[in-house]
Amino acid sequence: MFGYVVVSEQDLKIREFNLYRSYYCGMCMDLKEHYGQTGRLTLSYDTVFLALLLTSLYEPEDTKRDIRCAVHPVEKHAARQNDYTRYAADINIILSYYSCLDDWDDEKDPKKRVFAAMLRNKSARACSLYPEKADVIRGKLSELHELEKKAGSGEEPDLTPASLLDRAGSIFGELLAEVFDCRRDTWSPALRRVGYNLGKFIYILDAYDDLEKDEKNGSFNPLLGMKGKPHLDDYVRGVLTMALSDCTGAFETLPIVENIDILRNILYCGIWCKFEEVFRKRTGVTEDSGESTERTAQDE
Repeated sequence: MFGYVVVSEQDLKIREFNLYRSYYCGMCMDLKEHYGQTGRLTLSYDTVFLALLLTSLYEPEDTKRDIRCAVHPVEKHAARQNDYTRYAADINIILSYYSCLDDWDDEKDPKKRVFAAMLRNKSARACSLYPEKADVIRGKLSELHELEKKAGSGEEPDLTPASLLDRAGSIFGELLAEVFDCRRDTWSPALRRVGYNLGKFIYILDAYDDLEKDEKNGSFNPLLGMKGKPHLDDYVRGVLTMALSDCTGAFETLPIVENIDILRNILYCGIWCKFEEVFRKRTGVTEDSGESTERTAQDE
């Protein structure tokens, strides 16, 4: 995943942000304990959201510790761990490995190839814990890669730029639908809708964010066929609005009480702050549309 599913810190109470951070730190500890220091470098806000959503829905017992770490060696801070922070950490490793491979294929960045090699055995271990999830992840990424290859070579002449964007986003959405459906139970349909639409949002926003870079590098981007059209920015905003509307509609059907304000902050505010940040960067619009929280794993 790409780090777009963030909180808007300025719109959270201090207590809420500290609680959110405790799950972030808990996932960081899960990655360290099971995948070493290299695993910690993969930590993504997107998978922290996954952990927080599943924790809030299923309400497992947390293990809370006050810890010090390399980033905060003096002052102790809370870290909360449970079955779902561990699940999200495992999924995080799998997705990070395949993301590095994809970046290597697209950009031929040697750093990505080296990091993928460092994650290979760790990803294999995580895949062995969730073989069905891993098969779906591999399958959907392979399907996406095949679509991108055919579209790039002109083998899909009937696909308009809009339908190509929708199909590519849907494939990644189907991948995240499987990831979010961790237990296959009563809440599976709603969780799958949340994951599907969030995945579609992430894929399309990432394509929008990377449009100029991908054009310069000669990498596939489903929005390249629309580049230069006068209403591209409004079109992308409309598509993302529909995806998030469906995502939040499904989210609101879940019987969540714990952490509900934090989750709503992310879905209704944080994600849109991230979009506005990308929009301003691309269009040069300078109006203040809100600030998003953007930190790296090293910063936390």
